Amino acid sequence: MNAGEVKALLESSIRESEVLAEGEGCNFRVVVVSSEFEGMSTVKRQQLVYSHLQDAIASGAIHAVTMKTYTPEQASKL
Repeated sequence: MNAGEVKALLESSIRESEVLAEGEGCNFRVVVVSSEFEGMSTVKRQQLVYSHLQDAIASGAIHAVTMKTYTPEQASKL
């Protein structure tokens, strides 16, 4: 799996999301911005992202993921 595939997978799975994915092999860093995160704790946001990556993690295509998650409002303040 490459960074472009990770980006496409998350953007198609998480409503109104913008994803920045970096990495190679099976280690990736992702930044996900989505209005779907409104009202969610950081842990719930991460669980949501992991739920969409679960098949790739289980198959070994992804070994490690480091992520940051933001609402659009939070991202606008960065």
